[in-house]
Amino acid sequence: MDVTPSTVRAEHERLRERDDAVVPIANAVRDELGSAFDTEVPGIDAADYRDAIDAAFADGDRAVNLAALSMCLRSLDVTGDYPGFVVDELLGRELAATLAGEQPLRLLAEATFHYADVTAADTGGRAGLDDLDAALAAGVQTRLPGWSWRAEKSPFEP
Repeated sequence: MDVTPSTVRAEHERLRERDDAVVPIANAVRDELGSAFDTEVPGIDAADYRDAIDAAFADGDRAVNLAALSMCLRSLDVTGDYPGFVVDELLGRELAATLAGEQPLRLLAEATFHYADVTAADTGGRAGLDDLDAALAAGVQTRLPGWSWRAEKSPFEP
């Protein structure tokens, strides 16, 4: 794998174009988790998704990691899939966390990835493709506002 400024830009564009696949997953996750935590979380649209991808890629150091993780997931396949389950979960969880940002969003995206992975449709292709979509959905939906706990001032702030 060769990661260059050019490949990072290409991966950025490729991920921006995943909105059709990712936004429904992100919204399903927001609906389900909102119900589970008795809160209403607004859905996101394609523009929200693309803006979140753009914001994450605006940090060049983060962009390199996002691109490399995405490229790994897009190319990952394992005969019989189960032996690859651990590595595609590891890469997906890390992509979601890197996309979401710093703590505590990072940890929340990692946890949300596993939930989104169950929601993501099996692409019927390489083993890592559904994990890519789940990671993008988990990271973006965590990064974007809408959760009431993020809108309120923390009781732990001075």
